[in-house]
Amino acid sequence: MQEKRKLKRRHLMYYLRVFEKNTDTLLGYLVDITPEGIMIMSESPVEKGMVFHLRMQLDTELTDKKYLDFDARSLWCRNDLNPDFYDSGFDLVNVSYKDFRSIEEIIEKLGFRD
Repeated sequence: MQEKRKLKRRHLMYYLRVFEKNTDTLLGYLVDITPEGIMIMSESPVEKGMVFHLRMQLDTELTDKKYLDFDARSLWCRNDLNPDFYDSGFDLVNVSYKDFRSIEEIIEKLGFRD
């Protein structure tokens, strides 16, 4: 399968919690990130093709914000290596410049170095 990603994924040193914003329900944990997309690990499968309104809980060591709100479209979902979990890929939708910069900060501070 050919890789369609423009930017290199950055796996994180620890996982940030991601919630469905409107219900404050935990969707899963951020596994990797680019300024264009994310991968979330969850206990339940995520329906493909849906736009989710998400809130990522941030650590105050990362940024002055407590959370980052954004919309993301689910592109795929499959079992994780651990069969108790699912990995889902999302495309970020309508990210503001300010939020884009916050994502870059997360990548810089939490991403593994190559």
